[in-house]
Amino acid sequence: MRRNLEAVAGVVCALALSGMVFSCRSSDVDTNGLAPRDAHAGQMASKAPSPQADTVLAPAARTTAPESSSPVASTREEHAPAPRAAAPPSGNPERLRSAMNNRLGAAGTAYGQGGLGLKGSGSGGGGIAALGGKSSGIAGIGTMGRGSGRPIGSSRPPGSDASSNQEGYRDHGVNPFVSTEKDRLSTFAADVDTASYTLARRKLKEGTLPPREAVRVEEMLNYFRYTYPTPTPEDGPFAVHLDAAPSPFTPGRHLLRVGVQGKRLSLSERKPAHLTFLVDVSGSMQSPDRLPLARRALRMLVDQLRDGDTVALVTYASAVRRVLPPTGMEHKARIHAAIEDLTAGGSTAMGSGIQLAYQEAMKTLDGESVSRVIILSDGDANVGSTSHKEILKTIRGHVKEGITVTTVGFGMGNYQDTMMEQLADQGNGNHHYVDSLMAARRIFVEQLGGTLEVIAKDVKLQVEFDPEQVSRYRLIGYENRDIADEDFRDDRVDAGELGSGHSVTALYELELKPGAGEGLATVRVRAKRPRGESASERVFPFRASALSSTFKQAPSDLRFATAVMGAAELLRRSPHAEKWSLDQVRDIARSATSADNEEREEFLALLGEAHHLLRDVAAR
Repeated sequence: MRRNLEAVAGVVCALALSGMVFSCRSSDVDTNGLAPRDAHAGQMASKAPSPQADTVLAPAARTTAPESSSPVASTREEHAPAPRAAAPPSGNPERLRSAMNNRLGAAGTAYGQGGLGLKGSGSGGGGIAALGGKSSGIAGIGTMGRGSGRPIGSSRPPGSDASSNQEGYRDHGVNPFVSTEKDRLSTFAADVDTASYTLARRKLKEGTLPPREAVRVEEMLNYFRYTYPTPTPEDGPFAVHLDAAPSPFTPGRHLLRVGVQGKRLSLSERKPAHLTFLVDVSGSMQSPDRLPLARRALRMLVDQLRDGDTVALVTYASAVRRVLPPTGMEHKARIHAAIEDLTAGGSTAMGSGIQLAYQEAMKTLDGESVSRVIILSDGDANVGSTSHKEILKTIRGHVKEGITVTTVGFGMGNYQDTMMEQLADQGNGNHHYVDSLMAARRIFVEQLGGTLEVIAKDVKLQVEFDPEQVSRYRLIGYENRDIADEDFRDDRVDAGELGSGHSVTALYELELKPGAGEGLATVRVRAKRPRGESASERVFPFRASALSSTFKQAPSDLRFATAVMGAAELLRRSPHAEKWSLDQVRDIARSATSADNEEREEFLALLGEAHHLLRDVAAR
């Protein structure tokens, strides 16, 4: 399938309304677009500094922190970000909405006809796209953000959660059915991110539906563990598993599962790890679910490291600070003390923080170890080099040197999901969201090998369907991982990374012709070695024995993956799932869940929460 890219032009504008004037500067807008994987990138909402904001130093200034009783005081240096012009004035959206009939909100959300959000989002009866924003319908303007509403003639209702406009989600749409006669190839990049499931879990536990844009089917699927066969030495770094069964949702259709399982490295096989923690300590990180939780997560990670590993620590707020240079595990107490000493306050100089983190990472870079920057943040940035273009350019440059990135998101309300996902994508790493200590333990303890060490990079999958057996198909999810078919063998095109023990799961919905079976699909996978520049390709044909005659006879993992996919399609209000039932999804999940599987039991509980919320929405 081909990716349709749209070029978004920047416009210089001045808006004056009720005596309030807002200006939009073309310098704030990336009119050149992003790399192919980031064609849908949005701009971030501006964030007002905390009242306790640190003083921003002049660009060339450098100040050594005063002596203190902290064990890390002597290693701290503050670096000021580049100066930035003042942000447009902002106001209280609630007060403005009540005072002005046409709902005008700065750095917030606006509703109704004429809704306008500047550096935020507007939601109205429709919209006009402007300045890199995305809007739809009548007079819903999104400036450096996103405006949304119901376009004329559309059956898609407005979003049910207004917070989605402030949390930086991107709507990548829903893949359509494709005629095999017209296009037999489906090509996409591997994805092992799991943030979408954790985000949805938090929303549901708080009693709200996740924004449809936050629901990415592939990240819901890839959160769960499946019993894929372990790769053999002959398989290399990964093995591919295929199975299929009739769909339980739509008579006459089938579901095809494509699973990739990476080999799990033993502790002795893992390379030494040189980690640089880049921690957002701005004022927005003060709440218990942000910096305090991040500190506990980092302590967990440090306790899993071994002799030969090192940790450096950099923070950013109004200014950036080198808290700890690369430090070995023989000084673990010093590392723990540095983490516990972190406090929040100030605005957010993410771009400058990333630059300093890479300076620290370069100190331990060699060809025999893992070098990774781990960013812990809510993803916001409002001081210094904050544009997507500049930050992503910095990260892409260092990937070529061998430094990868993991992003770990925290908090709600202003969480910038798209920004955090793109940082990880461009950094050849993975993107997670932490809503609890349980989530932190999963990432930094149970799956540490996959979090730290890449076993295959630029992993691309291409599924070829036989037109004689498959009339049409659709890939469920992976909308923002689409790759042009002709780029499959172009090794210059970036794709996804596979970590130690990681698995990738994709589901297709198919309409088969009579007699389908052997060879109905052929899967090709291309991947590079962790430090390689050229990819190798392997081919995996579909065997007739992998096609179950009924859904109940299908393997339990396929049935559970079907339930997860069904829930995701319902939560994102997919047009393909209009006649599907959450009760049916729950029955499928329950039948595929053993009594000792805690993560699947949790999923069943979340389905109960979602059932009540979706029912309430339907009643309205």
